[in-house]
Amino acid sequence: MSVTLNIDSTSVPASRGETLFECAEKAGVHVPTSCFKQGKCRECLVEVLSGMECLSAHTPEELHLQGAYRLSCRARIESAGDIRCVMLKREALRVEDSGALHPSAGGSLDSAIRRNGRQILLDGNVIAEASGPLHGLAVDIGTTTVVMRLLDLETGQIVATQSFENPQRFGGSDVMARIRYDSENKGRLLQRTLLGYMSHAIEAFPCNPQTIYEMVVAGNATMRDLFFGLPVHSIGQRPYRSITEHDVLEGHRTSTALAIEAKLLRLPTHPKARVYGMPLVSGHVGADAAACLLAIDMAREDRTVALMDIGTNTELLVGNRHRIFAASCPAGPAFEGGGVTCGAAAFAGAIEHVHIGDDGTPFIETIGGKSPTGICGSGLIDILSELLRTGCMNSLGRFEQSGSPFELDRKRGVILTENDVSQLAQAKGANLAGVHITLAQYGIDFDQLDVFYLAGGFAKHIDLNAARRIGLIPNLPDEKIQRIGNASIEGAAIALQSVARRRKLEAMVQNVTHVELETDPRFFDYFVEACQYRPVKTNVLQS
Repeated sequence: MSVTLNIDSTSVPASRGETLFECAEKAGVHVPTSCFKQGKCRECLVEVLSGMECLSAHTPEELHLQGAYRLSCRARIESAGDIRCVMLKREALRVEDSGALHPSAGGSLDSAIRRNGRQILLDGNVIAEASGPLHGLAVDIGTTTVVMRLLDLETGQIVATQSFENPQRFGGSDVMARIRYDSENKGRLLQRTLLGYMSHAIEAFPCNPQTIYEMVVAGNATMRDLFFGLPVHSIGQRPYRSITEHDVLEGHRTSTALAIEAKLLRLPTHPKARVYGMPLVSGHVGADAAACLLAIDMAREDRTVALMDIGTNTELLVGNRHRIFAASCPAGPAFEGGGVTCGAAAFAGAIEHVHIGDDGTPFIETIGGKSPTGICGSGLIDILSELLRTGCMNSLGRFEQSGSPFELDRKRGVILTENDVSQLAQAKGANLAGVHITLAQYGIDFDQLDVFYLAGGFAKHIDLNAARRIGLIPNLPDEKIQRIGNASIEGAAIALQSVARRRKLEAMVQNVTHVELETDPRFFDYFVEACQYRPVKTNVLQS
């Protein structure tokens, strides 16, 4: 029987009866597991890209999985054919790990964790006796990617950073799909899977996990509440509020911030470590947006600034210390590789830069210089810009060659189709329409902004000229645009190291004006206009 198996871009011989887990082990591919192939921990997730028909039927342990997802310890090879799959836990190469504190954070540390001789204190209360280091963990739970930063709470220095794909992807690629999945399936499967992956990541840090005494968690409202095991159905229906928001409005709590002991989540940190969930702003504008407010030090800002944190759920912030508007755009995962034929996250082999020569030949650069396996966000922006620049595509996203896919690597089948271009246009349109409406409600034009912060994992690496050409960002000069990488993890790190700023943030978010994009009558018009590939006008209100 002839079986061709490729797992995480590694080919490995396979035989009938073997599980994908066993094949991965032969290929040297790490598979996360806590139950050692018993099908109980549900952590050994794999996405089958092709060849599902060659595998055994779903087992009872896999009934929670839909579509192309399987447990690698349960899926066995049953017939000949070509099988291609990827493990969900793949570490990202590009992790922003500079600057634990914003320059204006105040200098001295104000951690909730202190030492008194051998006593370890949390808010002045003894939780342990030890002589080792004091560590804290800042976490950003994105819909697509999870970032974890380990810090020394006595020096403020970053010890290590890890990043991995959010394994909840089997429940859907966007927040609404995961809300629906969590509401329809019992057992908190999304939470359990994420906690299992996070536990492995914590154990892989260069420290004894028992020296981690506090965690600060950021993420959009759905991701944060799923992590803490809260029901999320209320976030998926009007007025789109977390149950913590309802509790605040009903007078049952004073803040949407959360805090529980790590042992309740079965994380391998010190059992009495506090896990602090950053406060939400409003609706889908979650704790990641609140973390961004800390990262840009909005509480001290007198200039008029805007921040766009591009992701599956794009956050928008506009204002200064006197007045802040915020909105959330459900742009979808297209610019993070989701729904695009050859889309990919920022892992080794992903195409990150593209230039089209005079003869139409594409010249590509991949992360790590590896053979191309797909196109990540910065590469998608480059190729769209180059297609426009060379006249291979018009502003409506139509190819000049009768809709034929554009080949970036013919040998490996890496292409961009007109449908991909349409998916990216809709993601771009949702983002930009949100920015238009938020600024319009604030009462200013783009050119009246003093600073436009461009945040998010891939935004740090995009070509600004390419992004302006396709209309992904406002057509502002370079001196007004600041790319700040993952502002959410930065804000979580600040909250981890400063109790005072954490408390000020809890008060500040209650005074943020939430812009509900879906109720604005101009949204559709802005969206249709923004779906076109052309530079953005910066003086819309004046024209």
